[in-house]
Amino acid sequence: MKNILAICILALSINGFAQAQKTSNLETITLGGGCYWCVEAIYENLNGVQSVVSGFSGGKTVNPSYEDVCTGTTGHAEVVQITFDKNVTNLNEIFKVFFTVHDPTTLNRQGHDIGTQYRSVIFYKNDEQKKAAQKIIAELNKAKVYDTPIVTKVDPLTKFYKAETYHQNYYSNNQSKPYCKMVIQPKLEKFEEVFKDKLKKK
Repeated sequence: MKNILAICILALSINGFAQAQKTSNLETITLGGGCYWCVEAIYENLNGVQSVVSGFSGGKTVNPSYEDVCTGTTGHAEVVQITFDKNVTNLNEIFKVFFTVHDPTTLNRQGHDIGTQYRSVIFYKNDEQKKAAQKIIAELNKAKVYDTPIVTKVDPLTKFYKAETYHQNYYSNNQSKPYCKMVIQPKLEKFEEVFKDKLKKK
């Protein structure tokens, strides 16, 4: 009986260690690059990304609704919170995708989506993320990758509010809608072409 109990305890310990090790490989970063439907659709296809959640950050309104944020008065930006496996991808790669699939030089605007809620922003949760974001922005500006300077804000993450359920996995669930076809699909196709060796296997 004691031997069986010891084996059970050992098995639970090993399982717990494996789970803790797996969890320690995960990191979360919060990004705003215009409409969160677009950004979500892209990162959901990046290898190493475990989850992408659409929501709002950076404002003063507590628990805002989509309609609240659309007024442009809450101070929040549409963002996605990305959880990724550091054994498969890394923060630098996450940022490379970010600066490829949206225009970081237009202030409070992405295409026809205009307002502070569509601003380009990186919300960091620690100094490592802050320094990595500032470094890649400085390098891109120095290399003059864009015709005009990057306006992407680098701000501390204070609170993330998850958007309503119908905003989650929006592109996957609404591919036939005009916005998905005209705005999201071209961005997704660009991402798939540039990062074709980094895509999740389907």
